[in-house]
Amino acid sequence: MRRRLWVVSILIAAGSLAGASHDYYASAKQKFDSIEAGRLPSGSRVVLTLPELNAWVAKEAPAGVRNPRVRVSARDLASGAALIDFGKLERSAGRQPGWLMSKLLDGERPVSVTARIRSSAGRATVDIERVEISDIVIDGRTLDFLIRNFLIPMYPDAVVGRPFELSHRIDRFDVSPSAVTVHLR
Repeated sequence: MRRRLWVVSILIAAGSLAGASHDYYASAKQKFDSIEAGRLPSGSRVVLTLPELNAWVAKEAPAGVRNPRVRVSARDLASGAALIDFGKLERSAGRQPGWLMSKLLDGERPVSVTARIRSSAGRATVDIERVEISDIVIDGRTLDFLIRNFLIPMYPDAVVGRPFELSHRIDRFDVSPSAVTVHLR
């Protein structure tokens, strides 16, 4: 009898672990949907845990991005990592790289980005501090050059290093090692 109870306990635990990422995704999606729909009263706080954010990022990642994960090592300092096929990512965005660019961009590479994130009074600023692609670290003036001359021309809606307006009545968000808390106006 005791052995059967142990086996049933293991099966229940395994089943709950298998569905855990789906539950985290559903929870994060519900929270994002509530914020975007304006269903929450003024002054509300929405807490998104790192497991929820990671489940959401994994499910919503575009073609060409595999195994994405978010980590927060210190207050307002977040890192994202993934395996990225830049060629596939470009094609999924509707852009067709030329032959030479295809040769440079195609194939998965481990990518990690570290950014400092600040927000208050309905505005936020994201400063990219470090990028690592296939163990090559890019930071400082080289990173600034690449952001100005490659990232912004390819993604003109990207806002890096300067304040931008937060939408959906978001006043600010607090980034901490355990969660991101969204504060609504």
